[in-house]
Amino acid sequence: MGRTIKARFTKGIFKPLEKVDITEGKEFTIIVPEEPEDRRFLDALKVTAGGWKETIDCEELIKNIYADRLISTRPEVKL
Repeated sequence: MGRTIKARFTKGIFKPLEKVDITEGKEFTIIVPEEPEDRRFLDALKVTAGGWKETIDCEELIKNIYADRLISTRPEVKL
């Protein structure tokens, strides 16, 4: 039966991070999991973070949003 071990990939070589009892020269298949989608998203988010900084006045935007909510643009509902 298979076993899962932790290893580090350095300079093209997988080095186990724990003791393993494997015969020297034995060949086997290593399955490398893909990077999770959410991890790639977080990396992209970190790269773009702050891109909009100081391009708009956030306080003024919030004030305008609340002011617009006070103005009713919907027609009166008649029941």
